[in-house]
Amino acid sequence: MKKKIENIFLKKKILIYGLGKSGISSFRFLRNKADIYLFDDLKNIHPKQISKLKLSKIKFDIIIISPGINIFNCKLSKFLKLNKKKIYTDLDVFFAFFKNRCITITGTNGKSTTAKILYEVLKDQKKDVRLIGNFGNPPLNEKKISKKTIFVIEASSYQLDYSQLFSSKYSIILNIKPDHLERHKTLQNYIDAKFKLLDSQSKSCLAFVKSDDVLISRKLKTKKFNCKIVKVNTKKNYNDLLEIKNKYFLTESNKENLSFIIELAKKLKLKNYLLQKTIKNFKGLKYRQQIILQKRNLTIINDSKSTSFSSSVGMFKKSSNILWLLGGIYKKGDKLELKKKDLCNVTAFIYGENKNFFIKQLRGKVKFKNYINLEDAVKNVFSIIKTKGSIKYTILFSPCAASFDSFKNFEERGLYFNRLVKRFMYGK
Repeated sequence: MKKKIENIFLKKKILIYGLGKSGISSFRFLRNKADIYLFDDLKNIHPKQISKLKLSKIKFDIIIISPGINIFNCKLSKFLKLNKKKIYTDLDVFFAFFKNRCITITGTNGKSTTAKILYEVLKDQKKDVRLIGNFGNPPLNEKKISKKTIFVIEASSYQLDYSQLFSSKYSIILNIKPDHLERHKTLQNYIDAKFKLLDSQSKSCLAFVKSDDVLISRKLKTKKFNCKIVKVNTKKNYNDLLEIKNKYFLTESNKENLSFIIELAKKLKLKNYLLQKTIKNFKGLKYRQQIILQKRNLTIINDSKSTSFSSSVGMFKKSSNILWLLGGIYKKGDKLELKKKDLCNVTAFIYGENKNFFIKQLRGKVKFKNYINLEDAVKNVFSIIKTKGSIKYTILFSPCAASFDSFKNFEERGLYFNRLVKRFMYGK
């Protein structure tokens, strides 16, 4: 049952745990509205951070936790478990103070891209729109908010799992595949976290979900929701509405992302000619299925953001002679669900310490070679291209893994790949 929404954060004793972007924004927003205490697992991250010993002597009304903190594996784990009902997020704080129209996007793959497209669409429709959440500004950093302000929110399973108050006028679940099981422990817990977005919606709200997603369909059969559910057919041909000439939307995954935008646009009664203009000019996001080079016989795609097999499979259907680079820290429970016939045009180049996991997943389905590191793999890919110059190739850097074995984040990994391309292609 949805909690009665009152401003529960005013004049309360509040612990903010985790001092990344969301934690610091929560502190700045609430510091003149409540009695605030700060804590982070790292020492001296903020001058007002207090010690674990002092925290143990204080009785808090509320705990605001950063999404990246795992309550089962952190310095205050025992304390958080005992006070689980007091845990909230910056999204809860945001909702308690601002009841604006929100469009919240979640799913395993495509959240950031879809949120960015929607933001651009609404901006071109002359709306006061803000992009916040997991991608964009922390919600509590936003200024000059009016009643007409619309918020486009990308929400992760971590954010939704901890939230208790947050609700969204429109919600979107793009897809669900096994992910983050090291944190959620079971697939069902992960699914339940995503569906908290629908749990919090009332009868006046709309939820858009992928019509043929197995895990989404299974959840909808087992539970009824108050909101109106719109099932989006992502295989529908939208050429009757849009003349799509943007090469970015040739891949299956980006077509799926776009289908949600189009269905939402109908409900919002957006101007179609402006919608077409936005989609025509959309450039995509860095390191997310980004075409970094396209010549007559060679296309190079940097998809460094890919952290699972499910985020890559949509790339294989539109290209031939794909040279696929993958490797890194694999996701627990991840599986390559494609069959051999789906990968007949692919040769894989596996790199890194976890290559045995990827070899096991690819064996019998796709031709592959393995290398010590990404540099050696890229070097070999370009040696193949140079010896067979007349054949049309697509180099696909889609690691299907986290980057933390060698890089700080997927952006650093993507930038490194671009530098390798310059070195082996142009000798720079």
